[in-house]
Amino acid sequence: MKAKLVTAFQYLFFLALGALFVWLSVKDITATDWAHIKYSLVHARHWLILPVLALLLLSHYVRALRWKILMEPMGYHPSIFNVFSAVMIGYLVNAGVPRLGEVVKCTMLSRYEKIRADKLVGTIVTERAIDMVCLIIVFLAALLFQGHIVGDYVSSLFTNFFQDKEVQFSVQKLVITLAIVALFFLLLYFIIRRFAHIDAIAKVKNIIKGVVHGLISIRFIKNKGLFIFYSLAIWVLYLLSSVVGIYALQETEHLGFGAGLTTLAVGSVGMIITPGGIGAYPLFVANLMGLYGIPVHTIGMALGWLLWLVQTFIILAGGVVFSVLISSYNKKRTKIATGQQYS
Repeated sequence: MKAKLVTAFQYLFFLALGALFVWLSVKDITATDWAHIKYSLVHARHWLILPVLALLLLSHYVRALRWKILMEPMGYHPSIFNVFSAVMIGYLVNAGVPRLGEVVKCTMLSRYEKIRADKLVGTIVTERAIDMVCLIIVFLAALLFQGHIVGDYVSSLFTNFFQDKEVQFSVQKLVITLAIVALFFLLLYFIIRRFAHIDAIAKVKNIIKGVVHGLISIRFIKNKGLFIFYSLAIWVLYLLSSVVGIYALQETEHLGFGAGLTTLAVGSVGMIITPGGIGAYPLFVANLMGLYGIPVHTIGMALGWLLWLVQTFIILAGGVVFSVLISSYNKKRTKIATGQQYS
């Protein structure tokens, strides 16, 4: 009963958070802005939606191939169709209830491949740890190649923060800030060590240990080169889908590869914060476009919602389709196996 209440609370919390971001993204849009958004979307290169969908679907397929590699050290060699179907169904569930999709895709694969679901939990932790590293790399690449946009923006924020009343650099503010940061990490370390018996603290500690364990467990993978290739390919496909999506709007076609990189970095954060990135993804992308001189409340918002809708469509449509196909596929598979057994 307690577990159900916690799940319900999490669902309502993330749903409310998504609704908040949706409201934040549309609250300042005027009737004239809506007209500009509609005009931009109507005159977009709609045919480019197809390659974006294809790139996203291919990225999910590569993710399934990577997940399959993680199962090999345990002696499991599941059907790639079942693995891919489980990935798509997991995405569908995650769009409604964050993190529940990871459990569902493990139980789904366990049902059809005779793999213990608890054995798959470790592979999920490894995947998330690698994705976190890849996301950090994306952010670093965005700072490296788009420093004049992202770097200058962040620099201006820090410059304004560390200035005194005479608009001079304040050493005192810098020292105080560094002291607060150091104190925060020391306090975090003390809390984790001292209050590890408390459930909430224990969960945080387990998450940190899980990430570390996930990264270390890569050494057990037989084909490390292919695993790294798949990990990079997933994010390259994400990047290409963002670049093509940006080119779909005539007002943003000139932004090119660099804007696609920063969109991937910022948009990924939005996808993490709310279920399926609802509200947060379009808002973050729209504000990012403002750094490139694109009107935030019109073209920026049009691009943000367009990219989010395409990603959401492939998740919803793919999840529903493969929920149906996985059952029929395994029924035929069982019949073939049974027929061969008695032939």
